[in-house]
Amino acid sequence: MAVRAAAVACWTACVFLVASLTALAQRSHTPSLPFATPAGFPEPRVPSDNPVTADKVEVGRRLFYDTRLSGNQTESCSSCHEQELAFTDGRAQSVGSTGQVHPRSAPSLVNVAYNSTLTWANPALLTLEAQMQVPLFGTSPVELGINDHNKSAVLKRIKRDRWYRRHFPRAFESKGRAISWKNIVRSIASFQRSIVSAKSRYDRYLRGKAELTDAQSRGMDLFMGEEAQCHHCHGTFLFSDQATYEGAPRVPVLFHNNGLYNIDGTGAYPENNEGLAAITGRKRDTGKFKAPSLRNVALTAPYMHDGSIPTLRAVVEHYSRGGRLIEDGPLAGDGRDSPYLDPLIAPLDLSERQKKDLVAFLKSLTDKSVTTNPRFSDPFKHRRHKGSSPDRT
Repeated sequence: MAVRAAAVACWTACVFLVASLTALAQRSHTPSLPFATPAGFPEPRVPSDNPVTADKVEVGRRLFYDTRLSGNQTESCSSCHEQELAFTDGRAQSVGSTGQVHPRSAPSLVNVAYNSTLTWANPALLTLEAQMQVPLFGTSPVELGINDHNKSAVLKRIKRDRWYRRHFPRAFESKGRAISWKNIVRSIASFQRSIVSAKSRYDRYLRGKAELTDAQSRGMDLFMGEEAQCHHCHGTFLFSDQATYEGAPRVPVLFHNNGLYNIDGTGAYPENNEGLAAITGRKRDTGKFKAPSLRNVALTAPYMHDGSIPTLRAVVEHYSRGGRLIEDGPLAGDGRDSPYLDPLIAPLDLSERQKKDLVAFLKSLTDKSVTTNPRFSDPFKHRRHKGSSPDRT
């Protein structure tokens, strides 16, 4: 077992190395970054019209935590993406600034620069700049609640702030009209791209700077082998099959039906949560969602697109069974009998120890540095503790 685990670790390290070498070959085409790309990580793709700079990241960080960037000044981006929870919110379903409950949970923003797509089931949103339009201006559901009636007023709040008037021109090398919606979006996207995590126990193990416990080693062997088969959907340095980077081949993005629902045995999913089918209109895409990155997964409960599985242990039970059984109620059905179930999902019948080992390995993917790093923290925190408004700068 130890020999096999070592071989798996060697294979993983090789994957990291190949990705890095590919990226290095392309680096001359990539805008320089104001932060170091971690060892074993390739360069992220960055739009040519929005290179990441330290000034943009600084402005974006402040905007990310600024409640004035919502229609009613009650929420910020960080309301659904809290640093200590690996930039999720701990809710099964997020709640917008007007109190509207969303049908889905807030995905983690850690390493979001490497995501091929940026929502649970929309293959069209491929850049952070494009995705930003949804939380800012979306109406179904409402998130930050900016609309045609308050859009000018929200922008004026930002323009009136002395800190922003000082720093936007530096970030965008402009003395006039630097504060605009376009530049607000560019700044927040730049901050999000800076949230990179690669210091988990597992990462340090790959670099020869930490040891895995016996349970974590066995769990890694299971995860990356054919007995548990987790790596098919959660491979790559991102622990997701939707990873991209500078120099990576352009390939179709993958979405999966993992047998979470099979309402009335028809393969149906709850209304407003049909997955990819809501975009494509194809029945066969019912219940297809992206396989999220598992980095920091121990911090991001509850799980699945709708937060309907509460713990990591329950997630492992779900995959061991090969689909979820809901015995009664309006959502009743056996997920493993769904006509739309992904062929990769099948009963594994894992033993009790194997389930515990998989959970132990998943916990080794936690990087506490990303949840405590001041570079990603709330710049208004001290002022809020004193009861002051963030606009007194």
